[in-house]
Amino acid sequence: MDRGLDNGAEAVVIGGMVLDVNATPAAATNRGTTAPGKIRYALGGVARNIAECMSKLGAKPYMISAVGFDLAGNMLLEPWRAAGLSVEGIKRSKDIETATVCIIFDGRGELAAAVASVESIEKFVTPEWISNFKINICSAPVMMVDANLSRPALLASCQIAAECVTPIWFEPVSVTKSKRIASIAKLITYTSPNEDELIAMANALSSSDRFLPVQKDGKSDRTSIKSLFERLKPAIWVLLEEGIKVVLVTLGPHGVFLCFKAVDGIKKHDSSKNSPFSFSRKLYEVVNVSCPPDRILGTPTSKGNYYVTVHFPALPASVVTLVGAGDCLVGGTLASVCAGLDIMQSIAVGMAAAKGAVETESTVPVEYQLARIADDAGAIYSEAKVIYCESKL
Repeated sequence: MDRGLDNGAEAVVIGGMVLDVNATPAAATNRGTTAPGKIRYALGGVARNIAECMSKLGAKPYMISAVGFDLAGNMLLEPWRAAGLSVEGIKRSKDIETATVCIIFDGRGELAAAVASVESIEKFVTPEWISNFKINICSAPVMMVDANLSRPALLASCQIAAECVTPIWFEPVSVTKSKRIASIAKLITYTSPNEDELIAMANALSSSDRFLPVQKDGKSDRTSIKSLFERLKPAIWVLLEEGIKVVLVTLGPHGVFLCFKAVDGIKKHDSSKNSPFSFSRKLYEVVNVSCPPDRILGTPTSKGNYYVTVHFPALPASVVTLVGAGDCLVGGTLASVCAGLDIMQSIAVGMAAAKGAVETESTVPVEYQLARIADDAGAIYSEAKVIYCESKL
């Protein structure tokens, strides 16, 4: 069933709201002593980051999470309210210790070590709490869940969405937590693992450890992309055969693979019910110009049971930090889907949003310039290529 956007419907985002304490040393660190550097607080959590990115692109996500009556909780909620986003779905209690993560970066802006205290998400974002928002989930154009949720909470939220025919996006979060896909795979519409999470998910779904992490071969970009896909393909097929409709494999500087089974299985939301004066409508209109629909695959003429993979390259970027890039990729993609763009256009926008994230210290950029997003998305979209299209395995 291809459901259009109801007027006023909001995407539902369920998962972690986390305060990040980020430490970046100015010199090499030594065990047993301090190192000079910078420490800053950042609003984080995979689901929260995705929702914030969506809001910066004109969507109004409805967040379901939990925070405490503590400093971290206040820091997370104040900007949420200031942005005009609903806090009704965010549980607060004196018993909740707001999720916090301490992150240490290396000199290249990559994660060197981290300690996470996020048990409150599993403990307090319960099936019972989520069920209070069934109406929101059923009216949503899409529901995103992150793997910080407990297995019962993941299953409950996905069952509600599936009953209402609301598309579901599963964000794996980490290698360990990505394995929670096992009980809900048949209900998932979209998922967005990186290479290591993909392998872990395939092993969890096949109840084996037959898939091994990919080792890069160091050849030219063109050869390595094809070679990388061939090595990831068996794991991707496991996810598709288990019922997941769309697998978006993130490849860092190599871009992403968009993989799906049967072109007719991908549906585009109708944006005609959106306010013509909304930012989402502007996003829809400007991206339709920079990313003409149906350019990559053309218009499908049959409903064959075949497998397709499209490679979207990443644009060069002046990297400040890589934290938040994956979340903004998902947030930009979801905001675009909610605006009525198709999945190909939406991924191009998501990658443009991710580029903006790596070029700033903020996990999510303070703001996005619509013209720049459209230009970057157009450049990515124009270089996207089908690298696999077969009617059978």
